[in-house]
Amino acid sequence: MLMNRRLFTQSAAAVVSLALLSSPSAWAAGEAPDDMIKRLSNEVLDTIRNDPSIKSGDVDKIMVLVDRMLMPHVNFRRMTAAAVGPGWRKATPEQQKRLQDEFKILLVRTYSGALSQVTNQSVEVKPMRAAAGDKDVLVRTEVRGKGDPVQVDYRLEQDGNSWKIYNLNVLGVWIVDTYRTQFAQEVNAKGIDGLIDTLVARNKANAASAAK
Repeated sequence: MLMNRRLFTQSAAAVVSLALLSSPSAWAAGEAPDDMIKRLSNEVLDTIRNDPSIKSGDVDKIMVLVDRMLMPHVNFRRMTAAAVGPGWRKATPEQQKRLQDEFKILLVRTYSGALSQVTNQSVEVKPMRAAAGDKDVLVRTEVRGKGDPVQVDYRLEQDGNSWKIYNLNVLGVWIVDTYRTQFAQEVNAKGIDGLIDTLVARNKANAASAAK
C-alpha cells in the first residue's frame, strides 16, 4: 500500500509545519530557508482564513492551493528520483515524466487532506546549524498542538536565489526514504511501468474516495 496511515500522519505534520511556520532567522544575503517557509506559511494561512470552502475541507480547492502555493517550492525531480532509487536511471525520459507527474499527484492529494485539518497548531523553529554560504541546509522544527510535539525536519537546497525542499523528516522518518522502500518493491516485482500503473491506480482510488 503506497499510502498508509502513519505516512499520512507524517505528511500532515509536515504540512502543518510548512503552513504555520512563524519564527524568523537571519541570513547573510537573500532569503533564508526558514524565512522562505515563513513567507509561504503566511500566504497559505491568509488564503485558508479567507476561503470558507478550504476550511470546510473542499478537496479540489485545497489541491489548487497546495499545487499553486507550495509545490513550486519543492524539487520534484530530485524527490522523485530519490524515491524511485536505481530504477530512475534506467527509466526513459517519458517514464521519468510520468513517474514525476503521478508522484506529484500522490503528494498533493496527501497534503490536501492534511491542510483541511490545520487548526491551532504552532511551530517552534530550532536554531539552524548552517553557515551563510551553505547551499544544502537542514531546518529543524517542532509542531505543537494537541498531544506531544511532532518533530519535523526539512532538507532544502539552494536553487539560484531561492530554496527548494527535497525531503521531509517527521518523527525520525524521512518521507522520501519511506517511499523508496515501497517503490523498490513495485519496481522489483513489476518494473518501472508496473510502478507507474500502481501510482495511477492509487491516485484514482484516492480521488474516488475523496469524491464520496
